[in-house]
Amino acid sequence: MNFRRGRGREEPEINFIPLIDVLLVILIFLMVTTTYSRFSELKINLPSAQGEQLKNKTIEIRVAVAADGAMAVDDARLARGDKAGLLARLKAAAAGKSDVVVVVNADANSTHQSVITVMEAAREAGLSQLTFATQNLKP
Repeated sequence: MNFRRGRGREEPEINFIPLIDVLLVILIFLMVTTTYSRFSELKINLPSAQGEQLKNKTIEIRVAVAADGAMAVDDARLARGDKAGLLARLKAAAAGKSDVVVVVNADANSTHQSVITVMEAAREAGLSQLTFATQNLKP
């Protein structure tokens, strides 16, 4: 019993024009209501003060760690794995001062243990400020 002989089946069709209209309205609404921060246009009058700058500079102790594990403290070379010598050099370089910064210049191929040895020696010497030197790579 086929009552629809002459008619072929029509495929449903999706009309995208109303969808595009709705999306454009939403886009316009978002563009109008969005606020943009412009920090570069802030005009700030900084306060002024008179006084001398502090002439106390922090003392830096530079510890170099080579790829093979050899170390140097302020250009004084140490043997590989000489933690006692490193500790003695750090204490001598610090000379009882508290604002000393230890700068570790470690080779990219140096072992992790070599850097940990420097960190432990700095801790045992009572030097708590430690930083690592890096270099900027040019593109």
